[in-house]
Amino acid sequence: MRLPLPIDFGLVYTPHTFMTQDKHWNISPRISPEADSALSAFPPLLRQVLFNRGFADDPSARAYLRGEPNSNTDPFQMTDMRQAIERIRFAMTNNEPIAIYGDYDVDGVTATALLVEVLRKLGANVRGYIPNRFEEGYGLNNNALDELKADGVKLVITVDCGIRSPSEALHAKTLGLDLIISDHHHPDDENLPSALAVINPKRHGDTYPDKDLAGVGIAYKIAEALLSDDKASTTDQGSLSVVNGQILNSLLDLVALGTVADLAPLVGENRVLVKKGLRQMRQTTRQGLFSLAAVSEVNLPKVNAGHIGFMLGPRLNAAGRLKEALAAFELLTTTDVFKAGELAQQLDMQNRERQRITRDMQTRAEEMVISEDPDAYLFFAAHEDFNSGVVGLAASRLTEKFYRPAIVASKGEEETRGSCRSIPEFHITDALDQCADLLVRHGGHAAAAGFTVKNENLPALVARLKAIAAEKLSETELKPTVTADAEVSLSEMRPDVYEKGLKYLEPTGYGNREASFVARNVKVKSSRIVGSDGKHIKMSLEDEKGVTHDAIGFKLGEWHKSMPARVDLLFTYEPNEYNGRVTYQLNLKDLKPASNR
Repeated sequence: MRLPLPIDFGLVYTPHTFMTQDKHWNISPRISPEADSALSAFPPLLRQVLFNRGFADDPSARAYLRGEPNSNTDPFQMTDMRQAIERIRFAMTNNEPIAIYGDYDVDGVTATALLVEVLRKLGANVRGYIPNRFEEGYGLNNNALDELKADGVKLVITVDCGIRSPSEALHAKTLGLDLIISDHHHPDDENLPSALAVINPKRHGDTYPDKDLAGVGIAYKIAEALLSDDKASTTDQGSLSVVNGQILNSLLDLVALGTVADLAPLVGENRVLVKKGLRQMRQTTRQGLFSLAAVSEVNLPKVNAGHIGFMLGPRLNAAGRLKEALAAFELLTTTDVFKAGELAQQLDMQNRERQRITRDMQTRAEEMVISEDPDAYLFFAAHEDFNSGVVGLAASRLTEKFYRPAIVASKGEEETRGSCRSIPEFHITDALDQCADLLVRHGGHAAAAGFTVKNENLPALVARLKAIAAEKLSETELKPTVTADAEVSLSEMRPDVYEKGLKYLEPTGYGNREASFVARNVKVKSSRIVGSDGKHIKMSLEDEKGVTHDAIGFKLGEWHKSMPARVDLLFTYEPNEYNGRVTYQLNLKDLKPASNR
C-alpha cells in the first residue's frame, strides 16, 4: 500500500501552545550527585539540561554540544547501498539518463535537488521529477514511469517515497526501467518493492545505527557514498578528498531545510547534519536561498532551526500544497538571480494563499466536529470543498487545539483522501491498520498518516476509527504535557545563562526541545495584547530581587482579561533582536495563577 499524502506531520507554523487546554507540567528529576560532579566544567543550569537529555559524563556532553556523531555513519552500512552506487556509476559511465523522483513536500524537494546537484557535478545526465499532488498523487505512479521511459530514462532513483509502491515497482520492471528506492517512511517488510536496490534504514535487518534520517538525509548518504567511492588514481586521492568534502558541505543547507521542515527528530545524526547545515546556510552561495530568505525576512547569517520551521519551510511547502512543487525545486537549483527572485515571490504569495485556505478550512472543520460530537475521542471532518493539499495542516490545528486525534479529508466523486494527526497516547497508523479492509491505501507514522477510502466505505471507516479511539482513550486523562528542565528562581535568568550555556543546545526542535524552566509566584507588573489578531501577550515581570524581565506569550492573549497579580510560569529563555539591539526575554509556553508554594 502506498501513501496517498506526504507524511510531513503537517507542521503548524505558529508557536506551539494549546489555547484551550489545561496542561500538565512535568518537571524533570534533579541531577544526580555523580552526574553533577562529572559535569562540573559546565554551568549549573546547563548541567541539569544535559543530564535530562541523557548526558551524564563530560565526553558525551561535549560531543553532543559540538554536534559530533555518536555512532558509525558509514553509508555503506545501509542495505543495498553498494548495489545502488554501482548502478549509478554504470549509468554515469555510459551517459544513461537518470531521473530523481521525489515527493512534493520540502523533504522530497530538497532530496531531489540534492541528488540532481551532486550527480550533475559528477557529470551525470540527470533530471528531477516531482509529481503533481492533485493529478498524480503521492509516490510513484505508472503514468510518470511511462513518460520517463518514453523520454529515454534508464534509471529512476526515488527520494522520500516509493517504499510502499510495490505494484509501481513491478511496472517499472516490465518497462525495462531500473529502479532504486530511497525512502525513510516505515516499510512493509513483507511486501517490499521489487527494485534493484531499496535503501531505507528502517528495513528489517538493516544495520545502519540511525533510523531517524529524513528523506533528504538518506539522499545525502547516497551522495556521501558516491563521493567516498569516487574512482581516482592514488596520487589524486588527496586533492579529490578535499573537493568531494567541499561538495558534501555545499549540500548541507538542503539537508537542514528538509530535515527540519519534515519534523524529523533533531537527535543523533539528524542533529549533527542540521547543525552543520545551519552553518552552511549562514554562508551559502545558493541563489534561491538568498531570495527565499529575503521574502521571508530571515537574516541568513543568523538563521536557526526555528526560521526553517516557521518561515522558510512553509514557503517551500506552499507550492506543492496548492499547485505543484516544481517552483520550489527550481528555486533551490537555479543560479539565475532574476529567476530566483521571481520564484521566491511566487512561493511567498502561494504561502499567503495557503494560510488563508488553512484558516477557512480549520474554522469549517472545527464547526463540523463540535456540532457533531464535541466529546468524541477522535475528530473527523470531511467535505467536498476541502483542498487536499491543506487537510493535514487543518488536522494538525484541530489536534493542537483540542488534544484529540483528528482527521480532515477531501471528498471526491468516488474517493475520499484524508490526513490524520494524533497525540502520543494514540498511534494513528496502528488504528488505520485495523481498518485496512475498508481502505484503498494508507500508511504513515505514530503521529501522522494518510489514507484513501472509497466513499461508500467512509461511514464505516469513521465509525470504526471512533470506536477504536474510544476504547483506547476513554480511561486516559487527555491533556497535553509540557516538560521543564528545572524549577528556578527568575533572578537566575541572565544573559550569560544563554550565551555561556543554553545556546549550545541548538539546533532544537522536534525531538530535541529547547531548555525550559518553571518559575513560581512571579509578580506581573503589566501585560498587553499584541499581534494583528490579538492572540498574543507581552508582559513585564518582576523577580524577587526587583529586576524586571520582558516576556512574550504566543497564543496566550486570552489571559490578559483576567491576569492574576502573581503567576507561575513555564518558559524558555532566548535573545530577542530588534533594530540591531539584542535583549533577552522569557518565551512563555504556559502560565497559571500562582500556587504560592
